[in-house]
Amino acid sequence: MIYKRIVRPLLFQLDPEFVHGLTLKILSFAGGFDPSGTLIKKIFFADNSKDLSVEVFGLKFPNPVGLAAGYDKDGKALSGLDTLGFGHIEIGTVTPLPQYGNPKPRVFRIPEEGALINRMGFPGQGMEIVRSRLEKIKSSKSNTIFGVNIGRNKDTLNVDASQDYLQLFNCFYDIADYLVVNISSPNTLGLRRLQARGRIESLLSDLDKTRKQLNSHIPILVKISPDLEEAELDDVIDAVMVTEMDGIVAVNTTINHDDVKSQLKIEAGGLSGSPLTSTSRQMVADIY
Repeated sequence: MIYKRIVRPLLFQLDPEFVHGLTLKILSFAGGFDPSGTLIKKIFFADNSKDLSVEVFGLKFPNPVGLAAGYDKDGKALSGLDTLGFGHIEIGTVTPLPQYGNPKPRVFRIPEEGALINRMGFPGQGMEIVRSRLEKIKSSKSNTIFGVNIGRNKDTLNVDASQDYLQLFNCFYDIADYLVVNISSPNTLGLRRLQARGRIESLLSDLDKTRKQLNSHIPILVKISPDLEEAELDDVIDAVMVTEMDGIVAVNTTINHDDVKSQLKIEAGGLSGSPLTSTSRQMVADIY
């Protein structure tokens, strides 16, 4: 009640990207301070008397509710997020080299429609810093599953994209619990073209070949766009199966803003939230 009536309205008066960063700082502090971390766990962790665990692609998730990539892109607040009871936490999208992303403003709230438009463009500190933070949380013997969502740098051409993804694989295969190949963000120029049958199969084949050479069993998932046509989706699923990937993350944000009533619908970027619900559910059904 306090959050809905006081805290949320105050936060919504501020720039959304500023608030995003502020909450990461608060969570980082809370997770690094034992008394607050213990208190948060007591409030948010699921009832241990019920077994909510889920086993999939060789991993046992404590529960089926996780945090998707996009919130903690650089793993800044992993200790704090780990106190909230998620079954898994996905870091990223992480790129090989640090980059700023797209110019600001690049995040737009549409609270009356339960929606958000973002065109962040993979801003981040690069894979080496993220790895060091992931190593720290893993050394704490947390039971949470930690995934890393990987993507190419903005300045990398699609013809060279495989090298970026292989660098990222080599950086994280021995520390992450699973990896997600992001080829579906609408905010990195040309990235979605990697979903074309020839390109996606080549990229995923390279990753699977490297995984086998390293004798690694880390699950690799592929994050896809909700804007794929039926034939395109069939091609992606075929490529995932042929290259022995372990699963699909459905779905990324959409560039289709037709169902949005707000004047902000004209802003470029990926739409997420309530307007995407029916589309994402239908895509899950189609994939199944």
